[in-house]
Amino acid sequence: MPVVATLGGLLLRSAIWEGPREQPRIALTFDDGPSRSTPALLDLLARHGAKATFFACGANVRRYPEIAREVAARGHELGNHTDTHPNLFWMSNAAREPEIRRAQDSIRTATGVEPRWFRPPYGFHGPGLSRLLRRMSLRSVFWTTIARDWVDPADRVTTRLRAGARPGAILCLHDARALAPEPDISVTLAALAATLPRWRDEGFQFVTLSELVWTPSPSA
Repeated sequence: MPVVATLGGLLLRSAIWEGPREQPRIALTFDDGPSRSTPALLDLLARHGAKATFFACGANVRRYPEIAREVAARGHELGNHTDTHPNLFWMSNAAREPEIRRAQDSIRTATGVEPRWFRPPYGFHGPGLSRLLRRMSLRSVFWTTIARDWVDPADRVTTRLRAGARPGAILCLHDARALAPEPDISVTLAALAATLPRWRDEGFQFVTLSELVWTPSPSA
């Protein structure tokens, strides 16, 4: 299960924590998938016109390549969340690289997509990882709010998401539970079903990370 912990932002200047605040855009991100539960989440996002970024584990992509392809086919973005979801903090780069590269290769083989974003499992980055990611043309992404949807009930998750909604926010949720084959993500679905309509009424748009970070301003 994810642990809410990161290495201090001052040590991770190349990492992304939030997007520009000039426009009412939010990046929904989902970790650990794909899983058998992912299609239900894709249907929910489609009903609300929401795009998202899915940080996939390579082992899960190989298990469910058709679901990974569906994620991409529906216009969502795929990121790298390692192959088997280890804690990278105390690992050497020699041990980290196969984890990251195998996930990258699995996502590309299944979907034709080359991920550009990376999120470390458990939020632990670790010394030297930034150098490795630069060499692999990947950039770390953390979050402005983590939903804790793997441990808290739906009402608490909903409250946390609503409190974290602001222009440029990156929200971290989960469409799987590490490598579990058939995870229960009913809390995630319920919290999003409660928040997406309200956010729409407030004028928010739901975009991929690339759209959040790199979309030109109207005056550009």
